[in-house]
Formats: sequence, structure tokens, C-alpha cells
Amino acid sequence: MESYLLDWANLLLRWLHVIVGIAWIGASFYFVWLDNHLHKPEAEDLKAKGVDGELWAVHGGGFYNPQKYMVAPRNLPQNLHWFYWESYWTWMSGFALFVVLYLFNADTFLIDKRVYDWGGSTAAAIAAALGFLALPWLVYDQICRRFGHARDGSIGNDGRVLALIAAFIVLMSWAATQVFAGRAAWLIVGASIATMMSANVFYWIIPGQKQVIADMRAGRTPDPLHGQRGKQRSVHNTYFTLPVLVAMLSNHYGFLYSHAQSWLVLVLLMLAGALVRTWFVKRHKGVNAWPLLVAVAVLLVGLIVWLAPAPKPAAPAAAPVPTLAQVQAVVEQRCVMCHNAQFAQKGMQLHTPALIEQHAQAVYQQTVLLKLMPLNNATGITDEERALLKRWFEARR
Repeated sequence: MESYLLDWANLLLRWLHVIVGIAWIGASFYFVWLDNHLHKPEAEDLKAKGVDGELWAVHGGGFYNPQKYMVAPRNLPQNLHWFYWESYWTWMSGFALFVVLYLFNADTFLIDKRVYDWGGSTAAAIAAALGFLALPWLVYDQICRRFGHARDGSIGNDGRVLALIAAFIVLMSWAATQVFAGRAAWLIVGASIATMMSANVFYWIIPGQKQVIADMRAGRTPDPLHGQRGKQRSVHNTYFTLPVLVAMLSNHYGFLYSHAQSWLVLVLLMLAGALVRTWFVKRHKGVNAWPLLVAVAVLLVGLIVWLAPAPKPAAPAAAPVPTLAQVQAVVEQRCVMCHNAQFAQKGMQLHTPALIEQHAQAVYQQTVLLKLMPLNNATGITDEERALLKRWFEARR
């Protein structure tokens, strides 16, 4: 029953996380697109109102005319829509999912003793995972504070800031893969960057906007630094989105995070995501950025070639087809501890020959093709045993 309820919690939290994540990323993409498509107003009444940019668009059978004011309209409306709950709920649902799936099952999902055994302390591994979420935000924030200002005090030097952030993310990716199970390491890196994004909204973007509004309503001149800093962090967030998504999707693909240099694989995939987002941004500005997509294609093809499995010698033609009894012996030793009548991980039981036959397709996919199971190879299944399962299943078809 506990496993069953955890599966439901996993499903519902994952669903919520995807829903609010789409809302947050969609809003971020839209406003970056909008900023890059605004035109200086020509109408005198718009100029008189302080409109700095406008756009006419058509969607869903209606016409829209968004207008942007710098720093704000002279007559500030009482009713303002704030875009921040999408960010907060994305982080909260993601953190809850991380707790349910990884921290409650740290021995299985977070720790791989072949990577680092944590001295047998699950609590230490959990504390380190939580530290990996918080510490990168502090480092990132200091990079922005210390290196993100021009000589006149305004926000500037963003090229230098982005270079330092990129170097730090490379270091973080390497460090995570040295202490956590491969699957967990990739997800933790993605979650760390997502924490930076949400913290940007919570600590800088929304408070800065609220301060500008408070100043205006009190008759004070708003400090332009709030808008500059908010814009800087918003731009960072939009470049973070696709790297975060590929890190989060990785847990479905064992050939990625199980690679000997998985940190480099992760860095290159995140780089591809950042380049794709850069292409979108430049395209919105009317800049010919097709070389970026060419670079992405070359990068991905290079990754595909690099990660391709080495050809293995064909099995002898006379190799006998394993019997179900031989298959059961492997499954009992390597799989049944997590897939039995008392504890059926993912709702799968494998403790009888009939159940092995029933779930043969799943066993083949997860153990032979994807090599995701046993998770982190905690039971030490060998290549020979995987080959035995392969011959048995393929002979059944």
C-alpha cells in the first residue's frame, strides 16, 4: 500500500509540476518575444502617455495591442497582474517530487556506492543533495552582484557574468556526478539551476517591481536599478530554461547518465539547449542566427556518435536459448528484492515464473535495451546476465 500511494503521489506531483512549469516557461518565452517585437509608437497620444513600445497582434479571433511603459504609466492602475505564482509553484511542486521520489528513497535513487558510498550515511547524502539546491544560488547571486555592474553602477557586463555562470555550472555538473547516482546527479543539476531561476523571481524581480510601484504611489522617483536588475535576471532565466528541461528529461535515458563522462554529456546537452534558446531570442530581434542551429546540429551529431555503443562480437550461432528456469534464477538474484509480493516497485511483481512471462517485455526494455534496471545496478547484474535475458526474450518472439 505504501508503494501504491507513493506512486500516486509521484504521478500527481509530476503532473502538477509539468502544468505549472509550462505556465511559467510559456510566460517567460512570451515576454522575451514581446520585448523583442515592440515598436516605438508613432501616435502622439501614446507618446504623451509615456508608451515606450507597442505591438499589434492577432490570436484566437481577436486583436491585441500590448503596450510597454518605461518605467511605468503616469497613472498607475490599481489592478495589476503579477507573474510569479507560476514560478513559485513550479519550484514547490518540483521540490515535493524530489522529496517523494529521491529523498524518501535515497538508498535506491540518490546513492550509488560505486560512485560514492557516503560512509553508509543516508542522512549525509540527503543533506548534500539539499545543499546542492541552495549553494549554487548563493554563488550565482554573488557572481551577478560582484561582476554584473558597469562603472557607473548600472547593470552591465553581462557577457562576463554569463561566462562565469557557465563555468560554475560546468563545475557543479562535474561535482554532482562524483558524489550522487548518475540519474540523481543530472536531476540535481537541473533542480539547482531551476532554484536559481525561481530565486531570481522571489528575491529580485518581484521585490524590485513592488518597490518601483511603492515609490510611484508615494510620489518618489523610482530607482532605475530595480528595472535593470530585474531585466538581467529575467534574461538569465530565459537562457536557463532549455538546459533545465533536458536535465529533467534525462532520467528516462540511462545511456546518458550512466556514461563514464556523464558530466560532460550533461554539459554538452545543456549547451545545445542554451544555443537553441539564443537562436530564438536573436530570431525575435531579426538577427540571422542560423549558424547557431548548425552548431547545435553538429554538437548533437557529435554526441550521438560519441555515445554510440561499441559493436560487440556476435554470439555463437549455436548458443542455446536460455530456459525460463535460468531466467528466473537471474531475476530472483537481481530483481525480486524490489519486485515481489510485499514490495512491488512501480507495481511490478517478478517472484514467480508466470509473472516473469507476463512482464517479459518490460524486463527486456528496462534491463536489456535501456539498462535502467536494476537501478544504479545496485544488485550487480552482469553483462552476461543481460545477454541471457536478451536471448531468452528474443527467442520468444
